[in-house]
Amino acid sequence: MSDRDLSLLSDRELARLERDIARRHIGKFPWFIVICAIVNFAIWISLWPLVFTGIIPVWLGLIIASINAAVGYLPSHEAQHDIIARPGSKLRWLNELIGHLSTIPLALPYKLAKVTHQEHHKHTNHPELDPDVSSHARGPWHAVWRSIVNRQPRAKGAFNAYGRTLVRLKRFDVLREAAVCRLAWFMSLFALAWCGHAIEAAALWWLPHHIGYTYIQFYLSWAPHHPAEETHPHRATRSFRSVVGNLGSMGMQYHVVHHLHPRIPLYRTPQAYWEMKPVLEARGANVDGL
Repeated sequence: MSDRDLSLLSDRELARLERDIARRHIGKFPWFIVICAIVNFAIWISLWPLVFTGIIPVWLGLIIASINAAVGYLPSHEAQHDIIARPGSKLRWLNELIGHLSTIPLALPYKLAKVTHQEHHKHTNHPELDPDVSSHARGPWHAVWRSIVNRQPRAKGAFNAYGRTLVRLKRFDVLREAAVCRLAWFMSLFALAWCGHAIEAAALWWLPHHIGYTYIQFYLSWAPHHPAEETHPHRATRSFRSVVGNLGSMGMQYHVVHHLHPRIPLYRTPQAYWEMKPVLEARGANVDGL
């Protein structure tokens, strides 16, 4: 690709070339992400008896559970885009199972995440229609602060923004399900506290929810869209270099490829990016970060 003079191609020809590269990475079953989902959830479940019986200390349980909460979003994200299995396929049940299980440590209802995330893709950076627009910030520390502020009861962002999106879409079925899930979470925390396990409940579920959500908001919402001033598909997202690498940034350094071709599995995004980068540059994409 690097040997070709792409300046001689029209935008239509460049678009076709970009799609051809994307097709080579679509349709591959994401075994790694499925295994990751199962192992991650199993580790989180095992923390409860391990912490309750004192085999591992509460502080260690908090650290591991926070990692579980953040990592768990990635398999769910793949399920939200039907990457594990398309509707009507034999393994569709696995796609939905992974989607629902993976977000339990994060206390994030799967269908709520799926519907609002699809809206984010349709209206990236739109000041009124993008459910994640409230995560935009001036810089890294401001992004962390905004994530925390947005989760406050009367804030405009986070779950309140998701609720408004569901109302706008008239998806009251998803809104009701999300309300039940959130209520069940609060009741579980209350029951654990009532039984004398408030510290364990906070360390294994409540704090990991907030820590994991802040981490996800930073790397999935703020970093790949900053400065979030454009809505064109090739300019609404960007590539960037993270100090914690691609693994630490949850694979989001190549997020521009995901937005343009969301059915490419996460594990194939880096390879697709490097194959596609000259075409993306020719089409004006924001790929200066890598």
